[in-house]
Amino acid sequence: MKIRPLNDRVLVKRIDEAETTKGGIIIPDAAKEKPMEGRVIAVGPGKFNDDGQRTTPDVKRGDRVLFGKFAGTEITLDGNEHLIIRDDDVLAVLE
Repeated sequence: MKIRPLNDRVLVKRIDEAETTKGGIIIPDAAKEKPMEGRVIAVGPGKFNDDGQRTTPDVKRGDRVLFGKFAGTEITLDGNEHLIIRDDDVLAVLE
């Protein structure tokens, strides 16, 4: 399925965290927190400013980003969980 975010929305796929700690302890799914890091899958064209001009988003497809813990809306595409967030909810781009 293809999806195209609108305006200043960004489609992000969460990057899974490690299942074990450095000491070898396995972390069960119930104890894991959802990661706040992901990879940008698709980016909308940007929102309109007060002058009617479209501003381009700060992120692009393929960027690794950090976002807030409760940011966005979770959706499922082709059996994989994704997140649709606003461009403003992206806290940082990891380089």
